[in-house]
Amino acid sequence: QVQLVESGGGLVQAGGSLRLSCVASDSFFSIRVMGWYRQAPGKQRELVAVITTSSTTKYADSVKGRFTISRENAKRTVYLQMNSLKPEDTAVYYCHVENTGYWGQGTQVTVSA
Repeated sequence: QVQLVESGGGLVQAGGSLRLSCVASDSFFSIRVMGWYRQAPGKQRELVAVITTSSTTKYADSVKGRFTISRENAKRTVYLQMNSLKPEDTAVYYCHVENTGYWGQGTQVTVSA
């Protein structure tokens, strides 16, 4: 069983920044592909960014150039740096171990206009 604990969400004005963190309990973290997803009210959960074991990254078109995913294996942590936030980024953000059923509890990000 892998536990994922997200933090760093909050309320921010448009144009602002937030950094989300996700700490994993998994001792095999360094060999896991990790992802950040988000779900806005009334919408399906969508992929935001993914980072592989070699730190190759992939982003949704809507966040390219604004968000950066990174990982720190020694701390079993994956980050999501979010800059130039927009109201449409408002959602609950989830950490996920790719190709597994492991999800974090989510952290709310609210961007005011």
